[in-house]
Amino acid sequence: MQIKRLYFIDAVRAFAILMMLQGHFIDTLLAIEYRDTNNIAFNTWTYFRGITAPVFFTISGLIFTYLLIKAKEKGTLNYRMRKGVIRGLMLIGIGYALRIPIFRWLTGSFGTYFMVIDVLQIIGLSLILIVGLYILCQKKILIFSMVMLCLGTVVFLNEPLYRSFTAEGIPLVFANYLTKANGSIFTILPWFGYMAYGAFIATLFYSYLLRPQFKIAIVSGFFVVGSGLIYTSSTLLHWLTTVTDITLFIEVANYNYLFVRLGNVLILFGLFYALESYLKHPVILKIGQKTLSIYVVHFILLYGSFTGMGLNRIFGKNLTPIEAITGALCFLVVVSLISIYIIKANTQVYGFFRRKACKLKTFIKSLNN
Repeated sequence: MQIKRLYFIDAVRAFAILMMLQGHFIDTLLAIEYRDTNNIAFNTWTYFRGITAPVFFTISGLIFTYLLIKAKEKGTLNYRMRKGVIRGLMLIGIGYALRIPIFRWLTGSFGTYFMVIDVLQIIGLSLILIVGLYILCQKKILIFSMVMLCLGTVVFLNEPLYRSFTAEGIPLVFANYLTKANGSIFTILPWFGYMAYGAFIATLFYSYLLRPQFKIAIVSGFFVVGSGLIYTSSTLLHWLTTVTDITLFIEVANYNYLFVRLGNVLILFGLFYALESYLKHPVILKIGQKTLSIYVVHFILLYGSFTGMGLNRIFGKNLTPIEAITGALCFLVVVSLISIYIIKANTQVYGFFRRKACKLKTFIKSLNN
């Protein structure tokens, strides 16, 4: 089956990574006195910044799963699954490495800060889980599709049950994936839920992309379902409480950020897919394909990975809104240029890790023999 390239995916990834860059820059450097929750501009920025992570996780689940099930038709499924697991492990490793204070370690000062979990570890672990679930579903797309839809929904509906989970008694290296109590920025729950929904959306694209009127149907679906989640999901959850007498539903309704943010994501997907023909500019596509490099470069420059000396240490939270906005725009340009024209292609990085994994596998086999 011939599969068309989905250019809107790269455009969404570009949007998400650029939103992340400006969001991190302004949040890290904007002076405290300008963070006025009564200010319309600040509240608008805060709201749209809150969309960034859900978009990033959902689009990551979509693109990875789309390529995974596409590989089945090309006869390269086993290779794609191995590549997915290696990529997941690589992301986990990079996530840890970015928080290693090398100079502090050289002085003999060790701590647990590098064990804090951020977006890369969660995406990496999620990719491995998606591969595992795909295998458990016997590589049947329909079963896998339903499992991912149900899994995403279950994760979101049970959010109150793990919201305050502290993972006491669990080793820190594992506990940090389950709780924010020790400083983790993201945890596997609920964020794997967005990856699961992205995987479900990928199955729709794979199964129906070549059918007539598919684009009209999926764009309409994105807008209708997205609007429904934003404006009526809380009402529906309240109604479910009265019908079933299950108090969990009302607890979700009273803090319904997950389904509302998913609605925002779907609206954004619908908008970008509808305008796909206008978003094929090489720069946009290149940025969308270099998200990992951009993330790593921005982390080093802004937070001082490895050296401990980043823009956060140089400027602190002292910038005015004009300075923060101007600086954010310059930061976007500089990080993007470095990532596109200086950093090696992601494929070369993945290739390096695959070669190291193959050497390790050969070494282990030689020991067994």
